[in-house]
Amino acid sequence: MQAPACPQPSAPPSSKPTAELPHTRTRPVHWLTTATALAAVLGAAALVQPPDATATPPAAARQAAGETAGGEPAAAPDAKTADYPLECGGGETEVVDEGSADLDGDGRPETAAVVRCAAGMGTPPHGVYVLGSGSGGGAPRVLETLVDPAEKMNITGFAVGGGKISATLLGYSAPDVPRCCPDLERKVAWHWRDGKFRLTALPVPGSV
Repeated sequence: MQAPACPQPSAPPSSKPTAELPHTRTRPVHWLTTATALAAVLGAAALVQPPDATATPPAAARQAAGETAGGEPAAAPDAKTADYPLECGGGETEVVDEGSADLDGDGRPETAAVVRCAAGMGTPPHGVYVLGSGSGGGAPRVLETLVDPAEKMNITGFAVGGGKISATLLGYSAPDVPRCCPDLERKVAWHWRDGKFRLTALPVPGSV
């Protein structure tokens, strides 16, 4: 199968409707292969939690940290003021997308953010983080890493609401695939369940 042409930097992969992407017009067996390859990436990026990933603290711990216990609703964490575990070689981080909602049902909003190293051109890999309010009104804390930038994926279709975080993950099937042109795509969602965020990968088009 002929490899898809690389888009220009001004036109990211998400700008093309799914129906126009070459891999959406292939046989179901190709989708099964694609799903298997991307599942391996997802296994490291989201199904296995990083050692420093923590679940949302209980209400008592949040109150001890100075968060609002009642009265006026607490403000959602500001993604642009958080300190992310993202190494940018001395450069700055950039919040590409964000959304806020009460994701764990405790009455306080969390913020989910898509973050990357700031770059004038190219498509640096993205990370997805869940933020909680900081202690005593300080900078927001990273509660959990949903996608680690080390997995070299990009995020499109990001949304927060309805009790979930949803996104489309764009990945690469091999190291020699140009970084401009991800050849793997999978829609996923994270739901808060049993004290942590659980990943659900949505079925690929044409699969049974």
